[in-house]
Amino acid sequence: MLKIATIIGSTRPGRNGETVGRWVYEIANKRSDAEYELVDIADYHLPLLDEPMSPVMGHYTKEHTKVWSEKIASFDGYIFVTPTYNRATSGALKNAIDYLYKEWNNKAAGLISYGASGGSSAMDSLRLILSELRIAHVRSQVSFSLHTDFENYRIFKPTSHHESAVNAILDEVEAWGGALKTLRNTGVDVV
Repeated sequence: MLKIATIIGSTRPGRNGETVGRWVYEIANKRSDAEYELVDIADYHLPLLDEPMSPVMGHYTKEHTKVWSEKIASFDGYIFVTPTYNRATSGALKNAIDYLYKEWNNKAAGLISYGASGGSSAMDSLRLILSELRIAHVRSQVSFSLHTDFENYRIFKPTSHHESAVNAILDEVEAWGGALKTLRNTGVDVV
């Protein structure tokens, strides 16, 4: 069975990402084609990238990196829940992604964002990052506006049509994740 992580991509105190991530995870957990897990980058306490060697080498010296590597390597795909900070994904999510390399390769990802303008710029920046890591990001995406999907910019109130959009992302991530798992199981390293 496929394992897919819903990754909460913010560590900011009072963040909206935890509520959005849990809502996505609850939708995903109703499905039976994959096993879903909620992964909060805040739980890993990753300092600003502090490994002495490039992650491409895979030689990690810090315990927090080894724990993060093991967690991320265990998945076949990811749903990234990202805030929009200054028209990009969060620095905390970028840092968490940058800690690793091969653990991300040849896996699938879906993107969900939130922000004042819905977060599409965060997804655009994240797509560039994921492409470099050889992560197949799916076309479907969901963005939430702080103006219309949150009450007083804090209380998450998604409309019902968002649930079907999240399920479309999950369908695509499961399909691509399964195809890429088959590829990874062949032992062929796709460049």
